[in-house]
Amino acid sequence: MAAARSSHGSTGIGGAKGSSRGGGSARVSGSVRAVGRALHFPVTGTARGIRKATHAHGAGESGLGKLIELHAVNGAGDVMITIALASTVFFSVPTDEARGRVALYLAITMAPFTLLAPVIGPLLDRLPHGRRAAMAGAMLARALLALLLSGAVVTGGIELYPAALGVLVASKAYGVVRSAVVPRLLPPRFSLVKANSRVTLGGLLATGVAAPIGAGLQALGARWPLYGAFVIFVAGMFLSFSLPSKVDSAKGEDKALLAADEEHLHGPHLKVPRPGLRTVGTAVTHALAANAALRCLSGFLIFFLAFLLREHPLTGESAAVSLGIVGVSAGAGNALGTAVGAWLKSRAPEIIIVTVVAFVLGAAITAAVFFGAVLVACLAAVAGFAQALAKLSLDALIQRDVPELVRTSAFARSETLLQVAWVIGGGIGMALPLNGTLGLSVAAAIVATGWLTTVRGLLGTARRGGPARERVT
Repeated sequence: MAAARSSHGSTGIGGAKGSSRGGGSARVSGSVRAVGRALHFPVTGTARGIRKATHAHGAGESGLGKLIELHAVNGAGDVMITIALASTVFFSVPTDEARGRVALYLAITMAPFTLLAPVIGPLLDRLPHGRRAAMAGAMLARALLALLLSGAVVTGGIELYPAALGVLVASKAYGVVRSAVVPRLLPPRFSLVKANSRVTLGGLLATGVAAPIGAGLQALGARWPLYGAFVIFVAGMFLSFSLPSKVDSAKGEDKALLAADEEHLHGPHLKVPRPGLRTVGTAVTHALAANAALRCLSGFLIFFLAFLLREHPLTGESAAVSLGIVGVSAGAGNALGTAVGAWLKSRAPEIIIVTVVAFVLGAAITAAVFFGAVLVACLAAVAGFAQALAKLSLDALIQRDVPELVRTSAFARSETLLQVAWVIGGGIGMALPLNGTLGLSVAAAIVATGWLTTVRGLLGTARRGGPARERVT
């Protein structure tokens, strides 16, 4: 009996101990899972929040949400490359040498783009089935160029400049195709202005998030932001193919003619060689010319101020900080312009364009006459604000005045012309001597040309009113 009791007791004690160990193990395992969930939640929670925001109001069902995410990836990758090249391209060699190299490779790299730009729109008209592939190709090209740059930033090889400008060309090509894609992905009763606002804001927010990450990677070495850009652009390549198949469909589309002469003003005529051509209307062509002036100013300021501020930094600041201040000012202005454009929707787009271009003209004249740190930063902010708001107003006019049949084509061709204007502005900025007053006087002249040649036509169409079309929000 004693033995039995002893045996029982032993078993009971052992069982109790085993149960205690099992309970402790379960508690530890539960704690580990809780910690894992706590660490995992910020990532998954943020991802779910982003997906909810980008896919709201039918954007998820139409595919617009995926395009917003793709554009965010595009912006994040571009800012990584910008951070990696900021010190290398502009500060590692003497100003004259760096300026000469950039000017040479801008001409070599952008000349083909500028010459081919007039055929990019028609090419997209003929080959609409390649839009997803074209966007994926632009992403892949930048991924490979980022790897090439990762070696060049360390060795300082001559391939640095053509690779950097190749990234720029691929980015511009992506922008052209994206403009053609947006109209295909509109949710029901969703305006182009609202859609483009969301896409642009997605890119700006991603840029803001990626910038400090890129700066942290830059602290590890000049290669690391480029490795980050490679990963981001590869992800963008695969995300491009996740867009809905209707992006590549030409169903219900025709070709747009960027002309507003009386011969073509009311659609197809027998005199037009191709019956599918449509006019985009006088309001659209005037708005496009005004936007081209602002885009030309953007290219001019980027290249001119990059070297001007290196030679003559803002008062009390280093060259890098000076460029950072101007860049942040332009980005903040662009974000504010996009937000205001989304709020205004499509109210009086002609008046908006005339007004914002006039403000930029005033800011440019003021900055040229009283050249100084604060006014240069203000000009960058006003130019960014005006460019965003004017572009959204152009989108509103295209939606209002251009038949749906040719709207996608009109977007592609108008964006191509705006990219060419940017290249021309950059070329002018590279050609000028590094004199702040002279440079900003030329900037004011660029804006004045665009404003004076379009203000009368835009105000005239605003008084007459555009074609009566269904209003969308």
